[in-house]
Amino acid sequence: MRIKFCFILFTWPMLLSLVGSASANDLDAPLDIVALVTKAIDQTRGLSSYAEMSMLIQRPEWSRSSTLNAWTRGREESLIRFTAPARDVGNALLKQGPKMWTFNPKINRSIRLPNSMMSQSWAGSDFSYNDLSRSDKYLRHYELIHVSTQEVENHKIYTIDAIPFEDAPVVWGKEQMLIRDDFVLTELTYYDQDLVPLKQMKSLQIGELDGRMMATILRMVDLESPDQYTEIRYHKMDFDVELEDRLFTVFSLQSGRTR
Repeated sequence: MRIKFCFILFTWPMLLSLVGSASANDLDAPLDIVALVTKAIDQTRGLSSYAEMSMLIQRPEWSRSSTLNAWTRGREESLIRFTAPARDVGNALLKQGPKMWTFNPKINRSIRLPNSMMSQSWAGSDFSYNDLSRSDKYLRHYELIHVSTQEVENHKIYTIDAIPFEDAPVVWGKEQMLIRDDFVLTELTYYDQDLVPLKQMKSLQIGELDGRMMATILRMVDLESPDQYTEIRYHKMDFDVELEDRLFTVFSLQSGRTR
């Protein structure tokens, strides 16, 4: 089953209607791939969100732990700020649509990231800047293909291949998603242009935070070096919170203001 989706055909209210009407039963027959992927994207963001989380970067010779706060609004705005350890406090990342900035308080300077840097590692982790900016790219730049459906622990697991369109501004040859029938993304594998899998994100623990089922522990691993990975743990999530417009600005990025 192959579905090509042209995002420009849908207005924002129509998309909200599509997302709101999707349920596990609706997705049984026939499977609406666009609704499934859309709901999975929005599952951990809501209309807006606030998160407190920790990140562990594991390498064969060393490991490093950090804590972070993050705010999101819609699919196109987000702010991530380090709160520990002391040497990283204040380091931050801002996303506005396709634009992204980093801020380092030690040099008191924000830097707009060029496209050439988007595939580089974020904060020394196994996540790239592209990984953090994906938002609704699957709806804009990919053909979505339903590969298979499995029954696992009383849940249906849908395997979806995301194949980029020829003119898509993406670096991967394919991305493969495993999505549960309650819209939890349980696995995401990244393939190069020769369709060789290079890295994989897995949900190690799934639980409920602020009324939503989501992955509470995620691990991104380099498949060529399985002893090298990054884990993110969500400790707190608040959805549909009130956030001021000025939060998602370069001024807020540099000043550290969250209100």
